Amino acid sequence: MYLVDRAIRFVRGFLLSFGPQEIKQRVWDREYRKNMWQFRDHTPGDCVYPHLESHTRQGSILDLGCGSGNTATELSESAYDSYLGVDISQAALEKASTRTKECGREEKNRFARADFLEWQPPSGQFDVILFRESMYHVPLSKVKVLLDRYSDYLKDGGVFIVRVFAANKETAQMKHRPTAMLRIIEDEFDVVEKRRYETSGRPTVVVFRPRQRADIQKAG
Repeated sequence: MYLVDRAIRFVRGFLLSFGPQEIKQRVWDREYRKNMWQFRDHTPGDCVYPHLESHTRQGSILDLGCGSGNTATELSESAYDSYLGVDISQAALEKASTRTKECGREEKNRFARADFLEWQPPSGQFDVILFRESMYHVPLSKVKVLLDRYSDYLKDGGVFIVRVFAANKETAQMKHRPTAMLRIIEDEFDVVEKRRYETSGRPTVVVFRPRQRADIQKAG
């Protein structure tokens, strides 16, 4: 049974990273409509929020892989001026929109359905671009390419924020794939903050910006 479960998880992970958009949307829609991710729908006080509040500076947020809208509805309303959440799942975005209306943030929060691996923002730049666990679905070979592309949508002084579970929650042993992602980020970008929390799941939050832009700012 263990081998069967592991094989199923591998196939699912492969499809969500490398599969066509139609397949990925179908998988995510089915899982959200079955409430398979309901246990993650409410995360008040999450460790990523203080980092967001510090770096958003009452500005704009682009949330790639926003899911059912936790960040859009749980982050302090005074911490940001505008928010755009992107997700491939229509079912997830329906939940996010409902939650936004329930907390009265329709004027601040917007949502778009797209696969962020291929999506091109229509216009504008952001103070923070957030990958809240969604970086798991980026193939390692595309991590730098993706971040370089989205760097064009950061304002001067803007940052990326990535939140991942890089350590095993039981043993604290580092996991290969998220650790490799963090290594790429540290090697290719200017890291502003990095912290591993000992809270549930042992998440790691890393804040960083494009290196060339950081070098220009230092030179100035």
